[in-house]
Amino acid sequence: MSAARPLVGITMGDPAGVGPEIAVKALAQPRIYDLCRPVCYADADLLRQAVRLCGVDATVHPISDLSQAKGTFGAIDVFQLPGLDLTNVTFGKVSPAAGHAAFVAVTTAIEAAMKRQIAAVVTGPLHKEALRLGGHDFPGHTEIFAHFTGSPRCAMMLAEGHFRVVHVSTHVSLRKACDAVTIRRVLEVIDLAHEALQRLGVPQPKIGVAGLNPHAGDGGLFGDEEELAIQPAIEQARQKGYDVQGPFPPDTFYPRAITGVYDVCVAMYHDQGHIPVKLQGFHYDGKRQRWNSVRGINITLGLPIIRTSVDHGTAFDLAGRGIASEQSMIEAIDYAARLAKGAAAT
Repeated sequence: MSAARPLVGITMGDPAGVGPEIAVKALAQPRIYDLCRPVCYADADLLRQAVRLCGVDATVHPISDLSQAKGTFGAIDVFQLPGLDLTNVTFGKVSPAAGHAAFVAVTTAIEAAMKRQIAAVVTGPLHKEALRLGGHDFPGHTEIFAHFTGSPRCAMMLAEGHFRVVHVSTHVSLRKACDAVTIRRVLEVIDLAHEALQRLGVPQPKIGVAGLNPHAGDGGLFGDEEELAIQPAIEQARQKGYDVQGPFPPDTFYPRAITGVYDVCVAMYHDQGHIPVKLQGFHYDGKRQRWNSVRGINITLGLPIIRTSVDHGTAFDLAGRGIASEQSMIEAIDYAARLAKGAAAT
């Protein structure tokens, strides 16, 4: 495998959504082929349809073995997934067949990455209901990757430019999210964030940590998780030599963090981290009723393989129209290639 241009697997996501379209639109950018040799894990006919819908000037090159990948601009290498029946899959409609197809794409790419046949996996968006209807009871990509790589120590990092947020918990109820704030878990997430930033070329990352409660507890008036769990985890991280600050009141922490004061932020639960990242990268035109910009990516930390993803959903309302933005997919491929090169250098 070439360290200069790593082989990167791109999964199609739910075929009823925009995943195939944003994949081919991203691969219509010549600079992607300067970064890596991309291979789509998909159905070749589905990608041919996406090429036509998006008006992309490229051919689809089906392969059954990764050694057949051309890795050249203008020919989209597609690892043909076996046994898929997409006959009844309709754009914008939830279906078991689409959920199963998306699952097969992900697990096939994971297997290749675990065998070191590809250097990284970039995932298109899943639809959680379709995934469940297809017989696969996982809340999302992070849990699929954790299960199939045997990795209980994982965390989600969202990134939009220099603004990065890692989460203590993600797909759990808010009640359970509060229970997840323990010394062990907060320290684990700080460790994972520190390691990820070093792989991205930041030798001594500055890490900011949000509190859980309003005003970060205000000395115990509004909750004691800061004093009992978050602050002790920060102290232990400092003993390791990390540059860690906090816990800060979340409402004032993020307006400062978004300016680049910290290399990475630690959020205590899903929406506390997702909302500021999406305010930064997602821009909606209320008059035209459409998204002008959808930027930002998702990286799973703590895996034995590299996994990045778009930071948006299947966008069923846009599927089949060829107008979905490929910005997040381009950024996800860029991050995957950078992480792969960082891993090869260590």
